[in-house]
Amino acid sequence: MNFDDSTAGLAGPGDAATIADRPLPLVSPVNWAAMIAEPAGLSLELTILMPCLNEVRTLSACIERAMCFLARSGVAGEILIADNGSTDGSQAVARQHGARVIAVPEKGYGSALIAGIGAARGRYVIMGDSDDSYDFSRLDLFLDRLRDGAQLVMGNRFAGGIQPGAMPPLHRYLGNPVLSTIGRLLYRTACKDFHCGLRGFERAAILRLGLSAGGMEFASEMVVKAAIARLRIVEVPTSLAPDGRDRPPHLRSWHDGWRHLRFLLLFSPRGLFFVPGAVLFGVGLLAMLRLLIGPVVLGSVGFGIDTLLYASAATAIGWQSMIFWVCATIHGLREGIVAPDPGFERVLGQVTLERVLLGSLVLFLLGFFLGIVSVANWGATGFQGLDPVKSMRLAIPAATAMLLAVQAAYGAMFVALLKIRRAPVVIGAAL
Repeated sequence: MNFDDSTAGLAGPGDAATIADRPLPLVSPVNWAAMIAEPAGLSLELTILMPCLNEVRTLSACIERAMCFLARSGVAGEILIADNGSTDGSQAVARQHGARVIAVPEKGYGSALIAGIGAARGRYVIMGDSDDSYDFSRLDLFLDRLRDGAQLVMGNRFAGGIQPGAMPPLHRYLGNPVLSTIGRLLYRTACKDFHCGLRGFERAAILRLGLSAGGMEFASEMVVKAAIARLRIVEVPTSLAPDGRDRPPHLRSWHDGWRHLRFLLLFSPRGLFFVPGAVLFGVGLLAMLRLLIGPVVLGSVGFGIDTLLYASAATAIGWQSMIFWVCATIHGLREGIVAPDPGFERVLGQVTLERVLLGSLVLFLLGFFLGIVSVANWGATGFQGLDPVKSMRLAIPAATAMLLAVQAAYGAMFVALLKIRRAPVVIGAAL
């Protein structure tokens, strides 16, 4: 078997031609399946997995490049196509080129990949889109890092080179950088390209994550759950070429971008609830305390009773947000979607329902007392009209204190409900 391994390595930023324009590594006309180790009775090292939905135009080139990589590297592997209901004959093309095909009736990018990972026979899996935007003949760095012990190897298109026309400007300069930055901040990972479609992983480690996202947000779910589970994640540069489709891509920019953002936020209660909540509560409370003394004038701008009301609102919103953080974190810890936090659990063990209810009662009584003082001041005028500036300086903190007290009490009771675990059902022997 003859092949040209001049394509070894990774494409660099200077590659001007698309992958489809470059010549395929030459392989003699032989049975494609004979190039791959027979799965039956043998342990495969690698599965190259491609999700597919009507990719007849590009699928054969992707499979041939993947076959060439296996032949050149001597890896015992397979090409697996997770078909998501193609109607253009993609399945037949895949089989003709020696790939194994599984049918995935449940629609969605993530659904196809979840099924494909489950059906893979390799210890490692390298997945990539079947639209000819990734070069499957250049997977050496992915496999090397997996063999070195990495459990998730992410491609980085920004480091490897994005060819002209390969990525829309909206994705290149806004969507991917913003979402990847949010992901790095929330999940403390160094991954700089959260949404690269070419990535490799240890199959057993990824299966333990229980991935379930059926749509495009599957790409984020894998990285997020891998970071939470403390898997060893590394990045390697990879190139991106314009895809070979003659139709619009399946990706919907704003719809799928929102799904990615929603996923990143929901799996990070600290970033979604605690951080903004703590900032709002702290700033609002400090502003309230200062404005209770009197108005503040900065240059030609004055802050008075109106600002006090808005500060009260910020305090209440921030307080409620932090309560949501506690509830969401408890649920996330139970479901295994939030990283264990011994400090949080230790503090939570000390803050009992009874202690919170007692503190809430004290806070509520403080607000109620301020309300009584406000009514007494009104009575001193014979229940006539009051100066709103003076009266609201008591009414606003009184209402705020009672509101915070009720929020805390209800939040504590909900937390206590979340901490109740259902006792396991024990089925005794029949009498």
